[in-house]
Amino acid sequence: MNKKEAIEIVKKLKEMYPDAKCSLDFNTPFEMLVAVCLSAQCTDDRVNQVTPELFKVYDTPLDFANCDLDTLENLIHSCGFYKNKAKNLKAAGQKIITDFNGEVPKTMDELITIPGVGRKSANVIMLEAFDNPQGIAVDTHAKRLANRLGFSKESNPSKVEKDLLKLIPKEYWKDVNHIFIWHGRKICSSQNPKCDKCLLKDLCQTDTKN
Repeated sequence: MNKKEAIEIVKKLKEMYPDAKCSLDFNTPFEMLVAVCLSAQCTDDRVNQVTPELFKVYDTPLDFANCDLDTLENLIHSCGFYKNKAKNLKAAGQKIITDFNGEVPKTMDELITIPGVGRKSANVIMLEAFDNPQGIAVDTHAKRLANRLGFSKESNPSKVEKDLLKLIPKEYWKDVNHIFIWHGRKICSSQNPKCDKCLLKDLCQTDTKN
C-alpha cells in the first residue's frame, strides 16, 4: 500500500462515519485518563455507566491519591481487573501530584510514566483531552483493520502504529483514531464481518476469516 491508497481508504471511512468521535464520557483531562485506564479489557459503554458514580466520590488526582482502595475497587468492580486498575489509578493520582503539580501532563513521554498509561492510552489522552494527536491509538479494532486492509502485517500494536504513521499523514491522525474503531465495531468485526455492507470491500486485501 502507498500513501495515496491509504488516504483514499481514510477518506472513504470518513464518508461512512462523519460523526465518529470518542465514546468515553469525560469533562477534564484527568477524567479522560481515568476512563481510558478503566476501558482496558472493558467496553466503553460499561465505563460510561461506572464513571458518573465514581467521579462523585473521586474526581481529581488528589482524590485518587488519597482514596481508600477497597472503596475504589467496589466502585470500579464491574469494569473487570478492578484490583489492578484501582492500584494503578491510586498510583496515577500520586504520580500526578508528586511529579506534575497535580495536572495531567501534556506530552506523550510524560504520560507514559504514569501507572496504567501505556502508549495507546497516552495517544487517546493526547487526542481527546488536549486535541493534539501524537500518533494513532492501536486497539483491537485498529489492529484488525490495519491487517485486513493492508496497512500492516504486524501483530504488535506498536509496530502496527509505526506502519500506519508511515502511510497516513498527520492531518488525518485525529480522524483515524475514531473511524477505525467505529468501522471495527459496526462493520469489520472480528467474527462475521459485514463485508456486503462495506464500502471498502474492493480494497480489502486479506481473508476476513482471520
